[in-house]
Amino acid sequence: MSAYQDQRVVVTGAGGGIGAALAHRFAAEGATVVVNDLDPARAAAVAGAIGARAIPVPGDASQIVAGAREALGGTVDVYCANAGLASGGDADADEAVWEAAWNVNVMAHVRAARLLLPGWLERGSGRFVSTVSAAGLLSMIGAAPYSVTKHGALAFAEWLSLTYRHRGVQVHAICPQGVRTDMLTAAGSAGELVLAPTAIEPEAVADALFDGMEKGRFLILPHPEVADYYAVRATDPDRWLSGMNHLQQTWETR
Repeated sequence: MSAYQDQRVVVTGAGGGIGAALAHRFAAEGATVVVNDLDPARAAAVAGAIGARAIPVPGDASQIVAGAREALGGTVDVYCANAGLASGGDADADEAVWEAAWNVNVMAHVRAARLLLPGWLERGSGRFVSTVSAAGLLSMIGAAPYSVTKHGALAFAEWLSLTYRHRGVQVHAICPQGVRTDMLTAAGSAGELVLAPTAIEPEAVADALFDGMEKGRFLILPHPEVADYYAVRATDPDRWLSGMNHLQQTWETR
């Protein structure tokens, strides 16, 4: 029997891409899954494709916990904070762009955890899965709001893990590079240069998560090479920055 048999799971941003793949996989493992998306039609379509183990609960990911908990009979065992905004732009990006990226990529996670933690800590178990992106470990050219807020999402996931792991709360941060989703398309020419050549299917991200959960890993790397890039960034930041600047220059001359 799967470890997730009869678990109650929430996946935000599950109307397509990684979120849909996660929802399908959890349901296949025997869980009951709330499929959340801002677009009601997309949430309903994914839930319909999954079948009886899926419940569509559309709405803003920042405000979904209460409705999802009610739909699941009062308890959430696993919360996948997957909804995200791939906000491009540089330091001069409009304030509204920065605010939206901050709200979706970071504060939606904070708001969910705020509501979930009391119950999880009382019973001594709970699992928080944060879809971060390799941009949270590294950075992404042409996307200052996205890069900065994904660093924030990773920092919050790390904080949750180091603070509550001894009390039964398990935390995982998924950090893929390119994934063949609408978000990759939205990344434009920068995404074509940096992400598209090694892009994977959303289902491969779900596979990596389940492997990482089984092994108790915090950091989930669907692209294993990201670990090497992250190590260079930490131990030789000037070398890493020079390499990224070379990518920036290549992008500017495309």
